[in-house]
Amino acid sequence: MASLDTSKRIVIKIGSALLVDTVTGELRLDWLKGLAQDVDALKKAGKDVLLVSSGSIALGRRVLDLPEGLLTLEQSQAAAAVGQIRLARAYEQVLTPLNIKTAQILLTLEDSTDRRRYLNSRATMTTLMGFDVVPIINENDTVATDEIRFGDNDRLAAQVAAMAGADVLILLSDVDGLYTGNPRVDADAIHIALIDKITPEIEAMAGGVGSATSKGGMKTKVIAAKTAMQAGCAMAIMLGDVDRPITALMNGARCSWFQAEGDPQAARKLWISALKPKGTLIVDKGAADALRRGKSLLPAGVTNAKGGFMRGDIVSICDTEGTELAKGLVNYDADEVAAISGHKTAKIKEILGYPGRASLVHRDNMVV
Repeated sequence: MASLDTSKRIVIKIGSALLVDTVTGELRLDWLKGLAQDVDALKKAGKDVLLVSSGSIALGRRVLDLPEGLLTLEQSQAAAAVGQIRLARAYEQVLTPLNIKTAQILLTLEDSTDRRRYLNSRATMTTLMGFDVVPIINENDTVATDEIRFGDNDRLAAQVAAMAGADVLILLSDVDGLYTGNPRVDADAIHIALIDKITPEIEAMAGGVGSATSKGGMKTKVIAAKTAMQAGCAMAIMLGDVDRPITALMNGARCSWFQAEGDPQAARKLWISALKPKGTLIVDKGAADALRRGKSLLPAGVTNAKGGFMRGDIVSICDTEGTELAKGLVNYDADEVAAISGHKTAKIKEILGYPGRASLVHRDNMVV
């Protein structure tokens, strides 16, 4: 449990089967209130919390009186549009009395692979958490065709954990972890409490189907674990259908822990350092000294920009002698950098016509 005690940022993924009664199609409000109390406890312990929640389609299909079984793509999108309003309202209903502010973020997996959209999403999450807000994140099922057909929120949760730099990802599931076989049909299946590496044998143990209201099975959870571990984030799979599940986990509830490979910041820095720069920023001595002290790169310190890079690309940051000082993700296109270089941040709006971001390369997106 040390990973929970020492963690600073936690992502919790909630599946449809936990949120929505499979018989009535109604929200399981009492269970959700218990989860809200857990979130409150984590927040009071000084931790950032992000919730990745399924349930919009499951809630919306009942409102639209859609038939049981598989839905068409168009029916799924319509159900998601109707259910998403109810899902966001439910979280607000249980968290507001605890003085917890909430926000809704709708993502697709593409938002974590396109660098420009990735930076926007990451910045939004970071800003919200800076305002002490708990983001409620779901797939944008009303437009994301591939995600509805084949996607799942287990992998989205892992992408969110990587994007947000989370220390721990908790998947609240309908099973208490990974087994050597399917425990529902194999009486000899053995529970695995700790996994420090995803091997072909581990992948072979994972099944492929989930419950009636969810798409994620153990296979998708192991895929999610691989993403989280590589991002320096530990991941737990636990039985979520208990009162106050996070409290249960902290009290030693049975689960499977997937051990992180390093820490989130180190993993992110390693990723940045491995990418090939698309351009170069030349900086003056004052900016060079600031970078060595761990500061972000501001426009005022840049004397020249080379290359046809775009926002979100990797750039090399060099001093006037040509020595590389750092690499990082740039916040502006090359023509915009050329326009604002040498100017104070306060002048960005006047020059570009919009406020933009204060830094050219933020220290969190930089390797010195």
